[in-house]
Amino acid sequence: MMIRTERHRFGRTDLPREQRRALDSAIRWEWFTIAYTTATIIVVAFVVGGSQSMRTAWIEDMLSLLPQIAFLVALLLVRRRPSIDHPYGRHRAMGVGHVVAGVALATVGLNLAFEAVSGLVTQDHPTIGTVQLFGQTIWLGWLMVGVMSVIVIGPVFFYGPAKARLAPLLHNKLLHADADMAKADWQTNAASIVGVLGIGLGVWWLDGAAALFISIGIVRDGVRNTRSAVRDLMDQRARTYDDRTPHPLAAEVVRYLRGLPWVADAAVRMRDEGQVFHIEAFVRPYRTRVSLPKVRRASEGIAALDWKVQDVVVIPVEQLPDEADRGADASTGMAR
Repeated sequence: MMIRTERHRFGRTDLPREQRRALDSAIRWEWFTIAYTTATIIVVAFVVGGSQSMRTAWIEDMLSLLPQIAFLVALLLVRRRPSIDHPYGRHRAMGVGHVVAGVALATVGLNLAFEAVSGLVTQDHPTIGTVQLFGQTIWLGWLMVGVMSVIVIGPVFFYGPAKARLAPLLHNKLLHADADMAKADWQTNAASIVGVLGIGLGVWWLDGAAALFISIGIVRDGVRNTRSAVRDLMDQRARTYDDRTPHPLAAEVVRYLRGLPWVADAAVRMRDEGQVFHIEAFVRPYRTRVSLPKVRRASEGIAALDWKVQDVVVIPVEQLPDEADRGADASTGMAR
């Protein structure tokens, strides 16, 4: 049974104070990332030259805008209240954005990997010329190395770690994936520097190898993000923001319900709607008749356990469903 109160309101889109502050901070960091990355794309465009690894890194910078754009667009939908056409709200917009970003990364990464392999097979020897700078003739490769060394500061030391701190507060997998990609940018930049220096040293294949390394990283990010998002959209068992373990809230809900004097046993089905959870709580009461106030208080109690609990359905049953999560076993402490 679903109950609506001020503390437990079906389809609510509001956030507690800490999460509101975290979300505001995340929005600012996303806009900062877009501005920083756009500036990076423009700067790299002037020095990309004939290096395949530099071109691949440049395209990777463009692709890195996808998670931020997906996050900001999804927020516009998530904040809308449920309606007849969307009775569960639009929280899954985060998951849809996650899928779009992941598929785009994987597709373009595979294309870049194919180009890198083709260049290595055909033994394409790239060249890097010289440019005039302040009246001096210098090798363009030094500018490439300098630019790639500087632009990595933002993602690795500033907005990457900042988003990594905010993602668990908001239970936002798209933000977490964005942070992971940002923190791993040093690998892309280091590979492009190796490729450029390889051309300068006459080791032509280093540039293609570096481009292949970067493109494999892009594909890996795309596949990992797509797999995680698709699993959530298919209503897999709710997991933590980093997808490493089942979310402990399920066991916490079961423990709470088993602690109620009228409940003999309990189990839950909890799915991730994209930053919030929908919970179906099955309770096996001691008696065959259960009053509505008891069900209401149980529903409110579950909602009070965690801000991520958006929808709660408490269902008295004679037998717990086999597929429901029974939480932590009292004797072993292990999830079943």
